[in-house]
Amino acid sequence: MANSFQRAKPPNIRNPKIVINLDDLPHLEGLADGMMKRQPELADRLFDEIGRARIVESSKMPQNVVSMGSTVTYRDEATGQEKSVTLVYPEEADIAKLRVSVMTPIGVTLLGLAEGASFYWDTREKQRRTLTIISVEQSTSKSSG
Repeated sequence: MANSFQRAKPPNIRNPKIVINLDDLPHLEGLADGMMKRQPELADRLFDEIGRARIVESSKMPQNVVSMGSTVTYRDEATGQEKSVTLVYPEEADIAKLRVSVMTPIGVTLLGLAEGASFYWDTREKQRRTLTIISVEQSTSKSSG
């Protein structure tokens, strides 16, 4: 069954391609391992995303792809509402500062998506929404080599 955080897809549309930074991989896998007992569905979802992602070295990471520390702006196609959040590790999460943990349903979903990608989102109210990545801004604190 579709969980609220899965990228559900109509029969003729594939999941958007995703790219993950090699530098983030050990931490992401460790988080997923640690979540297996508490939130197995979310952990499985992260493992699924890692498994289908193209893993690239940080120097080859596209600037328009959501990675750890990226600020992403996305639009709800049903309402036209746009929201910007920064994707962070759980220990850095702070919803008041719009810092969303990668270990949340929306965090797992956003990881690795490029600008222009659309994905389906099931809200807590069981409404299917389409969200589109409008822009991705990389953290200035990350060194670019």
